[in-house]
Amino acid sequence: MITLSNRALNRTLLARQMLLERANMPVVAAVEHLGGLQAQAPVPPYLALWTRLQPFEFDALSKLIIDRSLVRMTLWRGTLHLISADDVYLMRTALQPELDKWAKTAVPPATRVEIDLDKLARLTREYVDTEPRTVAEIGAFLRERFPDCTARELSTQAQMLVPMVQVPPRGIWGVGGIAQNVAMATWLGRELPSEAAVPELITRYLRAFGPATLADVQAWSRLTGLKAHAAELDLVEYRNEAGKVLLDVPDGVIVPEDAPAPARLLPSFDNVLLGHADRTRIMSEEARSRWGAVRNGVFPPTFLVDGFLRGTWNVAETKDTATLTIEPYFRTTKKQLAGVIREAEAVLKVMAPKKTHVIAAP
Repeated sequence: MITLSNRALNRTLLARQMLLERANMPVVAAVEHLGGLQAQAPVPPYLALWTRLQPFEFDALSKLIIDRSLVRMTLWRGTLHLISADDVYLMRTALQPELDKWAKTAVPPATRVEIDLDKLARLTREYVDTEPRTVAEIGAFLRERFPDCTARELSTQAQMLVPMVQVPPRGIWGVGGIAQNVAMATWLGRELPSEAAVPELITRYLRAFGPATLADVQAWSRLTGLKAHAAELDLVEYRNEAGKVLLDVPDGVIVPEDAPAPARLLPSFDNVLLGHADRTRIMSEEARSRWGAVRNGVFPPTFLVDGFLRGTWNVAETKDTATLTIEPYFRTTKKQLAGVIREAEAVLKVMAPKKTHVIAAP
């Protein structure tokens, strides 16, 4: 069995994530290939695609959300993701059993009140079936029916149990707006299928993140019992430097470890940093500890140097100026920093095209 070095896994991951070279690919196809994009906030999906596609126009993504080709909804790890309308039926169906379990444990045991979750799901579906509702409205509506629970707890359980889409103008570049949710079936015109195609999900994951262990697939998806589903597939095996078995699709290309990796800016919550249990192929343990020391679960925008996580960046805007600050975790050479600065200058041109740009770097 072939052993793949950590750098070979790094380069292969970057290639499959379109971070080694920007790809010329339709936006919907890119989102599907990547298995969806984290979308807790409106901006990250735009930046995630900007750093991966060439050409890419922010307005193109906005139009695809408006015309319902792409949707924002609760998926992996119980967080909001941007996925294609077609992929809703693969991904949400596969994840729904886990979301149902999470709904039961969403409230801490010390304050948990046992309620009829089937009734909660039915009432929620009826309430969001005809028009979009805010999370606050959903919580208030449910609390009238379940007065012993808090509105926040009830709305959280509702989002797990009932497939809902967060509708525009939320998520539209430069528009914003309060988050409102409507039943997925109302927005897309179809109900979820009754059975999940988990083997297909594993294949899709490996094309975007492989080669990988089943523990990596589980970390990304939170699904269990994956071994039996993987056994249905025709997969190839490698080993990593630690001797663990890695699975991959038969036609998956392995990139040489000496392939050059350009500097890249990543948005908050980028999937390339969240897609594995063992993340040493993209970050050192020291970098992971610093990156993971976040407040309120909000991971900052980051940058890669030589393919690995090396620090964070942030944009602060005033009326006339947009300042992008680069904060390396480790000592970074001028040559390495030059690549990050080039990316920073480019991203400011699309994020704040009418303002004066300032790069603040060490």
